[in-house]
Amino acid sequence: MGIKARKPSTPSQRWTKLLDFKELEPRNKKPEKSLTFPLKKSGGRNSHGHVTSRHRGGGHKRKYRLIDFKRDKDDVMAKVVSVEYDPNRSANIALLLYPDSEKRYIISPLGLKVGEEVASGENAEIKMGNSLPLFKIPPGMPVHNIELAPGKGGRLVRGAGGTASIMALEGKFAHVKLPSGEIRLIKKECRATIGQVGNIGHERKSIGKAGRSRWMGKRSSVRGVAMNPHDHPMGGGEGKSSGGRHPTTPWGKATKGLITRKKKKYSNKYIIKKRPSKHKRRK
Repeated sequence: MGIKARKPSTPSQRWTKLLDFKELEPRNKKPEKSLTFPLKKSGGRNSHGHVTSRHRGGGHKRKYRLIDFKRDKDDVMAKVVSVEYDPNRSANIALLLYPDSEKRYIISPLGLKVGEEVASGENAEIKMGNSLPLFKIPPGMPVHNIELAPGKGGRLVRGAGGTASIMALEGKFAHVKLPSGEIRLIKKECRATIGQVGNIGHERKSIGKAGRSRWMGKRSSVRGVAMNPHDHPMGGGEGKSSGGRHPTTPWGKATKGLITRKKKKYSNKYIIKKRPSKHKRRK
């Protein structure tokens, strides 16, 4: 999907770069009514009305599209009816029509066109959009929507442009390299969909103005260094100050570089190679 820039008639349009939605087919199609339901907004508040997630609120109304992450309708060819926009995720979604008139949404792979047919199961062809167990997919093939437990549905690599690859098959497990660079053991019976997730232009999109963030339900944030000392640990100082300490939350917890993963997490044994740290990835 390409990026379009506007001829600026307002200051905000000078920086705005949005998607042209050329991948969508047909354009401006309304979502399948039987596969949508209302999405209630919490505004970042819990059942007591207390803010538990800051900087949330407002935003445009959305309906949730029910996505088939399991792909458990085996050995049945489904026809791609449409490729649609989904406001709840960065990837596009594709509407499938099965011979028994059942309809399902899936994450749309890059290059999937209306009229093509996809399938799932052990006997499915090695083809973009088909869902197969990992032991049936050749090593090196790009995959997405990967299960962590057989039959539980895809959990990994579902964002726009995401792709993983199978490095090797060994015993009960497959060695899968994830987009972060992490190499992980996943049971070879787990399913994955062949191909790269579509909408690869998403990362090059520029919102351009604060108002567009508000449309998406994101409220503005005030920097800690701009506050007073009694409002934030990094507040105060003569003139402009960088805080004079490591960046923290208003409650004093470190924010940049703090490792939040538990050291003794049970799934550590499945990680062969950890993802590189952020400063290494920038080089």
